[in-house]
Amino acid sequence: MLVRIVKLRFRESEIPTFLANFEEVKDSIRAFPGCQFLELYRDQNDTSIFFTYSYWDTADALENYRHSALFKGVWAATKPLFSDKPEAWSVDKLASLQ
Repeated sequence: MLVRIVKLRFRESEIPTFLANFEEVKDSIRAFPGCQFLELYRDQNDTSIFFTYSYWDTADALENYRHSALFKGVWAATKPLFSDKPEAWSVDKLASLQ
C-alpha cells in the first residue's frame, strides 16, 4: 500500500471554491480503482493550507488516477486557486496504532 500526502495552499478568496469542488469530486476519487481511503485536512494555524491523505493499492494505481480524465478535471479546477506550488509525498506506512 502507498500513502499519498499532498499539501495545498490556496488564496483565501478561493477556499470556498476549492471546498465546493472537493465536495463534488471526493466520492469519485475515493471510488477510483485502487483508492482505499481519502481524507481532507485543514491546518489549524494557517487556514489557507489543506492536506489530502489517501491510500492506494500500488504506485501504479496512483499513476492510473493521475493520468485519468477524473484527475485532469480535478486538477484543472484546482490549479488556478493555488497561492503556492503544491507539495506531494508518496510514503510507506511503517506503523499504525488504533
